[in-house]
Amino acid sequence: MEVWKEFEHNIITHSAAHHLMAIAELLNKYGYARVTDVARHLGITRGSASITLKALKERRLVVEDENKFLLLSEEGKNLVQAIQSKRRVLIKFFQDVLGVNPELAEIDACKVEHLISHQTGEKLLAFIKFLFSDEKKAREFLRAFHESSLDCGGSESCPYCMDACLLRPESS
Repeated sequence: MEVWKEFEHNIITHSAAHHLMAIAELLNKYGYARVTDVARHLGITRGSASITLKALKERRLVVEDENKFLLLSEEGKNLVQAIQSKRRVLIKFFQDVLGVNPELAEIDACKVEHLISHQTGEKLLAFIKFLFSDEKKAREFLRAFHESSLDCGGSESCPYCMDACLLRPESS
């Protein structure tokens, strides 16, 4: 298996995930969702929303009733819940563990929420729970991490970077 090809095996695309979540948010807020509502909610054209929603209907993640109202199938609801859960875990990790500012944490979580596996999401949550537990070693670790800084002395002296800095683009 070539790892890079796994990206193509995601259940849905980033855009499709946002369409599903828009339907869920609209249903929760107003009790209904139509193609026009989804388009307005996402700030895209009705035509663009229609194309993605057609594919989601074909995959049976979205159902459209006789009055053109959109609903999430059970599978669609489960997928939205999984994505939202992973988003919350990622935001918590980025903000509270790594110390990323809230706005950037939300942006980065949005970028990857639908890409990580359920198992990775669970393991990340377990790690977060451990770090914020009453375990003395966990608290010491988190405190030490927050007090540390990224002092890069160059790739020659870094045991992690070795030949090339992991944070700098490779020179061509």
